Amino acid sequence: MGVSARVLMLVAGLNLMGTAAFAEPVDPVVSRVTVTVDPKFVSGGVKTYGTKEVGQLADYLKKTVERNLLAKDRFKADAVGGAVLELVLVDAKPNHPTFKQMSDRPGLSMQSFGIGGAEIRGEQINADGGRVKLGYSWYESDIRWAQGQGTWGDAEQAIHGFARRVAEGHADIPTK
Repeated sequence: MGVSARVLMLVAGLNLMGTAAFAEPVDPVVSRVTVTVDPKFVSGGVKTYGTKEVGQLADYLKKTVERNLLAKDRFKADAVGGAVLELVLVDAKPNHPTFKQMSDRPGLSMQSFGIGGAEIRGEQINADGGRVKLGYSWYESDIRWAQGQGTWGDAEQAIHGFARRVAEGHADIPTK
């Protein structure tokens, strides 16, 4: 086979690979994102970390998912026929004590630290009624990274990981 034939085959192969690699998945537009807090986390997490803290984290989850979807042109609030994401904040662990924890235990300080993370579950409900289970869980495993984080640094990192995957069309995230 001559050099020109090999170059032609290489170019043709790259074109085929390029088409497959850059093909965008067909994803539904999301018209609404709702976030609730798992009842078990409400009873344990709110009691431990504080109602305000857990509420702010749930709000952060909602806004982060919407922002990531918007960046991929997949979020149009109240769009007719859009999919709905119903998310549940199942669990979260802070890196530093929350204000409630510090008021409950005076010996704690903001210099205290530990590993954190979060777990998120939910469903994507498409306009045709089809449902896709969603799930993501990430907890830091190396305490050396915890000290420099904000109070909810690892939980926020888990939320960003989840939001990025959903926005990229990985709606069929496997659940446990």
